[in-house]
Amino acid sequence: MKPTLINRRVHYWLTLVVAIPLLATVTTGVMLQLKKHWSWVQPSEKKGIGDSPTIGFDKMLETIRADPQFEKLGWSDVKRIDVRPSKGMAKWTLKDDWEVQIDIQTGELLQLAIRRSDWIESIHDGSFFLGDVSKLGVFLPAGIGLMGMLLSGILMFLQPIVSKRRKLKRTRSIVDLSGS
Repeated sequence: MKPTLINRRVHYWLTLVVAIPLLATVTTGVMLQLKKHWSWVQPSEKKGIGDSPTIGFDKMLETIRADPQFEKLGWSDVKRIDVRPSKGMAKWTLKDDWEVQIDIQTGELLQLAIRRSDWIESIHDGSFFLGDVSKLGVFLPAGIGLMGMLLSGILMFLQPIVSKRRKLKRTRSIVDLSGS
């Protein structure tokens, strides 16, 4: 079987293997690229009044608990805290996908919003579905297959160019031989 035919068949069948994981990865990748510009994905950052913290995390937690839906919030409900002195705020990401922004000088609640970027990222890398099973067993092979498709696609693109150049070179050498 000709190498070009093998290349086309591999390219064709790899398309089926990578199509759905690739669609999920590309769609969520676009969303993640826009996360700072699209508050539905990730809430915009509010600015506090200062540039250095004057209150502690316990005071910030009290501020969050003052909201009725978070009155039972404990440290075990906190996923991470990002302190942004240049913006004068601390961004609390909670395990239930809420994001709370607190002024680091006054302790004032700046914003309370749903943060979707974390679960969008888990869809993007495949861990959303079955954890490492889908991440390493489906999305990783699909990514490797996509690299294979890219390489086979480049070969399919270059093959006619190389063939035309070879044909042109043979034609020129035949003309040169007949002209001598």
